[in-house]
Amino acid sequence: MSHYSGESMDLIVLANDHGGELQFRGRIFSECSYYDEETNSITRQRLYVTDKGEQVYYIATGSGQAKERRAYLLRIDGENCVINNGLLEITLRTDLLLASMRTLCGFNEGCSADLLKSLEDTLKAANV
Repeated sequence: MSHYSGESMDLIVLANDHGGELQFRGRIFSECSYYDEETNSITRQRLYVTDKGEQVYYIATGSGQAKERRAYLLRIDGENCVINNGLLEITLRTDLLLASMRTLCGFNEGCSADLLKSLEDTLKAANV
């Protein structure tokens, strides 16, 4: 796993309503936002890469005064993926995590192999 010490990294602190505050040195890797007309809420998703080559996934949803923030630090440790929300940590085999993700997203045997490969490559991109 490569480290990103040569790249510009900032101290980032993310509030987390369902865990502990996450603090790390890193930078934004990608981000997107979308608006849900049914709930009148906006969701912002950010993927960060840390100076240690880990990934941090941040989701913030807001509607009027209501706001919900979630943050998860993910790191690859051999064949495992370690997920930490600042309070709790869980370790899963990476292949089982990807299989679960496919199932939860509705991808099945008939789904395009190219689409699945592209999705897996995207999830692994920040750990290169």
